[in-house]
Amino acid sequence: MIIVAGEGPTAARDQRSNKVRDMSTPHYPAAHRLDLTEDRHGMRVADPYRWLEDAEAPATREWTAAQDGLFTETATALTGRAWFAGEVEALLGAGFVGPPRWRGQCRFFVRRGPDQEHGVLYTADDSGERVLIDPMAIDPEGTTTLDSWSPDREGRLLAYQLSAGGDEESLLRVMDIATGSLVDGPIDRCRYSPIAWLPGGEAFYYVRRLPPEHVPDGEEQYHRRVYLHRVGTPTDDDVLIFGAGRDMTEYYGLAVSRDGRWLSLTATRGTAARNDAWIADLAEHGPQQPRLRPIQENVDAEVSPEVGRDGRLYLFTDRDAARGRLCVTDPSKPEYETWRTLIATDPDAVLTDYAILDGPELETPLLLASWRRHAVSEISVHDLATGERRDQLPLPGLGSVGGIVERPEGGAEAWVAYTDHTRPVTVYRYDGRSGTMELWESAPGAAHPPQVRVEQVSYPSRDGTQVRMLVVSPADAPAGPRPTILYGYGGFAISLAPSYSASTLAWVRAGGVYAVANLRGGLEEGEVWHRAGMLQNKQNVFDDCHAAAEHLIATGVTTADRLAVMGGSNGGLLVGAAITQRPELYAAAVSSAPLLDMVRYESFGLGQLWSVEYGSADDPEALAWLLAYSPYHNVVAGTEYPATLFTVFGNDTRVDPMHARKMCAALQHATSAAPEKRPILLRREDAVGHSSRSVSRSVALAADQLAFVAHHTGLRVPT
Repeated sequence: MIIVAGEGPTAARDQRSNKVRDMSTPHYPAAHRLDLTEDRHGMRVADPYRWLEDAEAPATREWTAAQDGLFTETATALTGRAWFAGEVEALLGAGFVGPPRWRGQCRFFVRRGPDQEHGVLYTADDSGERVLIDPMAIDPEGTTTLDSWSPDREGRLLAYQLSAGGDEESLLRVMDIATGSLVDGPIDRCRYSPIAWLPGGEAFYYVRRLPPEHVPDGEEQYHRRVYLHRVGTPTDDDVLIFGAGRDMTEYYGLAVSRDGRWLSLTATRGTAARNDAWIADLAEHGPQQPRLRPIQENVDAEVSPEVGRDGRLYLFTDRDAARGRLCVTDPSKPEYETWRTLIATDPDAVLTDYAILDGPELETPLLLASWRRHAVSEISVHDLATGERRDQLPLPGLGSVGGIVERPEGGAEAWVAYTDHTRPVTVYRYDGRSGTMELWESAPGAAHPPQVRVEQVSYPSRDGTQVRMLVVSPADAPAGPRPTILYGYGGFAISLAPSYSASTLAWVRAGGVYAVANLRGGLEEGEVWHRAGMLQNKQNVFDDCHAAAEHLIATGVTTADRLAVMGGSNGGLLVGAAITQRPELYAAAVSSAPLLDMVRYESFGLGQLWSVEYGSADDPEALAWLLAYSPYHNVVAGTEYPATLFTVFGNDTRVDPMHARKMCAALQHATSAAPEKRPILLRREDAVGHSSRSVSRSVALAADQLAFVAHHTGLRVPT
């Protein structure tokens, strides 16, 4: 029931804040407040800025244009923008290189040079290297991104996905690698589809959404199906393999064994940290009619199945092992009772990846395993047959391993992508014959990062839980409080591990401190850590953030008037909760592509995927959790809020910019801080979305964010 009347909490709040409105409103674009209250499960939920949900409504467009003007006017006075832009651009000039994917003697990899806007896909062999896909050659405006790519088994064909304008709505195409000619596609509705090639390159399994006209209004982003597609044939001839009648929010994972015999398939509801998994022997009924046999169903755990070259089924799982373990079994008998642990769980580290080295040149086949111990990566070496630990490989520093890649046909080598706070992504090669690790390929540019000091600290949260935080500061900085950015995420089992960040290094070069808190909700300490920060436990994430700020202040790293909080997406929600729950802790805040209206988030973007993480407002119990912290619903008139910058992207198909619009209007109305001292601003950008973007756009965004924070935390930016 919706109540629109001159009574209730909205009207009372307006009466209390008349003085505040009279003082501050002339400085901000006018935003009328609806006296709209919705009765949901007996709870009264005010929503005065619901009209801002409609981006195309004339009133919204007028308000947005005025906010654009306000930001432009205010940003012009931020003297640090040009300096930060130059520093971020120079630091991004390091570029990066990804690990190779091998097909025989040919390898494929992505590299971005110092003058390139996007990573470019190359292929190389003994005769040299050549470009396969350069997004800038396709779209000189820089708004097209390469979302994924997969060569077939023989290295003859390449399936790849491109999207334009940041919308992440990938179109799938197939290229003849030798000639560069298009042999199939484009196929639409394939957003981030996995590709599982069959031997010979004549067909592959993939995932595609149903046509919009076949689903109810508002559900066009869902309803995925698994199909078998034969290269060069119409998609109308695709064979439906899986997905009919299942939950509309499910995502599917696919893999075909090296010999083409086994198909493994996983199904995950939304972003849930659990899945169902099956395996099929394609030799029994053929690729078009695989008989899927359950590996696990309706189990509260995740498993990633893969049949190795040795014929064993490898199961990477957190089932009965919250920090992960690796099991093996016979693929024809995949039931849980048959699983045997090959690499056991570690009580202090999270298993993140593995690779098998089983070439004939090795005396004993090996298995490499990567771990994150309190967010910092390690690599161990094991006997493949028994799992016995034999060695630990040295890494260049306290950093992160992005993946371990071996040759598909087997061998003695593996390639490791590595990064840390001062090293851009580079690739190392491990040789199982000698047991040595050496640099394979460096990032192509020279960035000259500043000298930094990195310290991992531990602090107690509100309930006594110990939380870790990486603090990056100038190496030669004298003791004493400094302007500091506190960055966090805390959700969806995503770990914030050490990595090269041009924004972080630019901030530290200017004399600031950058702290990254490993809040609950991530996977830094395993699935238990994740679940301690989701659903009814979400407040733990915010408490961890508040405690991080208090620790930075108590230990003299900074002071409340020199501290900013920053985050994006789910981290933008974190920022919203931080400034509404503890506004006195922060001088400034940057909330990028944020979730902020937690009552209506499921109705926009990909929101229905996230109810497994946050809870659904359709559930009375979950609605109470959501209302308790939803930033938009916890704005209090007359509060002195930190200077806050919301950054949103016009083609964001994950998190709708309506969240930031509504929250911006609410804060501008409610804050008691003088707009010229602690402004509430909205920075809007078209032709980009939630994910990848060109270097120049990244530079501009980072410069605006850092200059805003520097201005409001007192950081003196070099000139």
